[in-house]
Amino acid sequence: MSKNNKKKVGAYPFFSVVFSTALALFIVGILGLTYIQTQKLTQRIKSDLEMQVFLKREVNKSKIAQFQRKLSQQSYILAPANDNIRFISKEEAAKTFLNDTGEDFSEFLGENPLHDAFTIKLKSGFQNSDSLEMIKQELEKFAEVSEVTYVKNLADQIQENFAKLSVILVTIAILLFFVVTILINNTIKLALFSQRFLIRSMQLVGATSGFIQKPFILRSIWHGFLGGIIACLGISGVLYYAVHHIDALSLLYAPKEVGILFGTMIITGITVSFFSTKKSVKKYLGMSLNDLY
Repeated sequence: MSKNNKKKVGAYPFFSVVFSTALALFIVGILGLTYIQTQKLTQRIKSDLEMQVFLKREVNKSKIAQFQRKLSQQSYILAPANDNIRFISKEEAAKTFLNDTGEDFSEFLGENPLHDAFTIKLKSGFQNSDSLEMIKQELEKFAEVSEVTYVKNLADQIQENFAKLSVILVTIAILLFFVVTILINNTIKLALFSQRFLIRSMQLVGATSGFIQKPFILRSIWHGFLGGIIACLGISGVLYYAVHHIDALSLLYAPKEVGILFGTMIITGITVSFFSTKKSVKKYLGMSLNDLY
């Protein structure tokens, strides 16, 4: 047998293994990316949830300034407070109404019936219906406040819909994980089939199980890592294209969460490849000579 035809221990054709691993992890990664984007969208919508605090007509400018300071000290205001407390004068509100409807109610009413108001944004922990109602009642106790309004049940509906979607995505992810595991396992098993006689030859000359498994295990770790990296590069390409061609997605970019997803994909590739290879090599080590044919 020439030198070029000798089989190196653990040197089975790896392209199909790496490709299958990368493809499987890419599909799972797309699902994970969808979950991350959905979560960021939900947080974005909830962070835009506003509460309107209408002031009494007799409240003058100095009292308005004092009340704004009181608002900024409340624990439920989304930080930084000054950026999330917006004052809208009744004149500004009337101008907005005129621009939106084209109707000037002051012409037939003789006065501006609107109130000065503050629009406030709340922290995420206070965006459920119970907290919103509690904050409403608390704000209406201030002497300067005439009325507090907000879109009821919006936060709860958002959270409920996200919870339903999360259950669906997690269920699909679990099913895909089993499919990925089976796919990678079968691919590695087929790749190792060509080395079954080499494994038995080493066993017959006295090599220990650990010695025989070592080169296969090391290569499986490398192949799993490489498959994970390729899958991550594929996800990065999809994400780059989406962010640069769909304006709204740039607002949902979450580098920390995507980094965790990439790390999970690589670890999954390594882990599944490691255990699949270990299981397959042990199988061939335990086979009789007749079963190898």
